[in-house]
Amino acid sequence: MNSLGINKEPKDTLVVVAMSGGVDSSVVAGLLHEQGYRVIGITLQLYDYGMAVGKKGACCAGQDIYDAKMVADKLGIAHYVLDYESRFKQDVIDDFADSYLRGETPVPCIKCNQTVKFRDLVKAARELGADCLATGHYVRRVMGENGAEMHAGADMGRDQSYFLYTTLQDQLDYLRFPLGDLSKDETRAMAGRMGLAVADKPDSQDICFVPNGDYASVVMKLRPDAADPGDIVDLSGNVLGRHEGILHYTVGQRKGLGIGGRKDSDGDALYVIRLNPELKQVVVGPREALGKDRFMVAEINWLGARPIADGEKVLVKMRSMQPLQGATLYPRENNMAEVVLDEPRLGIAPGQACVFYRGSHMLGGGWIRRDSVDSGQWTGNGKNLSLTHKTV
Repeated sequence: MNSLGINKEPKDTLVVVAMSGGVDSSVVAGLLHEQGYRVIGITLQLYDYGMAVGKKGACCAGQDIYDAKMVADKLGIAHYVLDYESRFKQDVIDDFADSYLRGETPVPCIKCNQTVKFRDLVKAARELGADCLATGHYVRRVMGENGAEMHAGADMGRDQSYFLYTTLQDQLDYLRFPLGDLSKDETRAMAGRMGLAVADKPDSQDICFVPNGDYASVVMKLRPDAADPGDIVDLSGNVLGRHEGILHYTVGQRKGLGIGGRKDSDGDALYVIRLNPELKQVVVGPREALGKDRFMVAEINWLGARPIADGEKVLVKMRSMQPLQGATLYPRENNMAEVVLDEPRLGIAPGQACVFYRGSHMLGGGWIRRDSVDSGQWTGNGKNLSLTHKTV
């Protein structure tokens, strides 16, 4: 059994490495090459905004394809570029725009991993006869009683399991994550030792197809209706102002509301509480009104986990950088579940993912439903509020 858990000698094991042009995937290719595996690097041409705006560091830019090729040449491995641009537009970019029309806050990186990366790239690797596909994600693949499990990366500050919850079991059986036990500093040190030019390349901070972080311009170009004006209202429905499209707002937003710094009757700052796309409304209220302790998730993917008992305690994460927190899970029909948090969380946004864990073991997750988030209502005097809910 070799270091990848495959019953072959490394020299007889063909590994496809998903090379984004960044330091992480470059180190994966370098490590496996050093260990004697037959390595092929594949880079996906998804959306080349980097060439257009002259910006380096975006995950899909032309500069990154060039960097991946330079690393492959340095290592002396084969390298191919696959044009997945049309698939990426349909499965990721269009879905991103449609999410804003639905009043949601999308997570396009999850959709990208679910579709063009783990669906299409896994298929391509298998067609090449590869024994596995290796990526630079900071997650761990651990063999459990029922087969391969996905666990959070050893460095919780770099853990990317939240973005991979849609992985299917047959995909996880085929995938390998050589960096799961490393920190970013260790990865960069390895890149330096290997003499890779990307050793000090900065991490991408933007969604690759969103120039300069301007989400609104991308959505307006694809879905002009998202820029239709409407009312900004308080929790009682009183009109406080006008907006130039719900795409400019997200749950929890405080600044740039367009109502001139207005506050509520108690003098507290106003935040976006929810979006009503059907009425083209942005609903604002005090910070406390952002707090919710239960919601529904849909389209759940269970990743090889044993059946979840009704009322089972788990750990959950609603944003990639949030810490894990306790919750109780109630599976429902139609691949849904109700999540009841141990403590209310501010700013739970429809369209985001809620991912479930037992310790470091990532069990799966689902998409947060807008109707269930909107159903939680605050009652009280504005300072010491209690939370009540409609039936979900």
